[in-house]
Amino acid sequence: MNIILIFIAATIVNNIVLTYFLGICPFLGVSSKIESAIGMGLAATFVMTLAATVTWLIYHYILVRFNVPFLEYVSFILVIAALVQIVEMFIRKTSPELYRALGIYLPLITTNCAILGLTLFMVLREYNFLESVVFGFGSGVGFTLVLLIMAGIREELEFADVPEAFKGAPITLIISGLLALAFMGFSGIISTS
Repeated sequence: MNIILIFIAATIVNNIVLTYFLGICPFLGVSSKIESAIGMGLAATFVMTLAATVTWLIYHYILVRFNVPFLEYVSFILVIAALVQIVEMFIRKTSPELYRALGIYLPLITTNCAILGLTLFMVLREYNFLESVVFGFGSGVGFTLVLLIMAGIREELEFADVPEAFKGAPITLIISGLLALAFMGFSGIISTS
């Protein structure tokens, strides 16, 4: 039951993009077309799941065992960079069109704070191995979900009568804020009494 709750929380309630505002660059940059949003979402989900798996192993079996947990940032960034390079080579080889569509945002997964954030959250929350993998996968699914929602809205906006002053970045930021408010509604209201 705890695994299901972690997955739902990572996907919807504590969405890495709309609740923690991590990974905004690819969220805004790749969400103009559904095809590129799907590709980026799948690539990010793959990297997030693998990063959660590998960094959990490194943290618990190397960093903690040798009493050097202060190296977690460096080691996590190296793991993420290596995984992104593998994904980039795979996408370039299997789908050159998707590779061109993702452009600069694919290598930017390396510096995507959403992926680093999930690895650090995983350590802070003291998840076990299975919980960490589910958390990484759920965060990736949540990232993909918001990319798809935003891409769908932005594709519809191409045919909408948007005032000239709001075209482009302004309407995108307004929609992002409204989506963040909607997702924060899943968190519930905390009473102060």
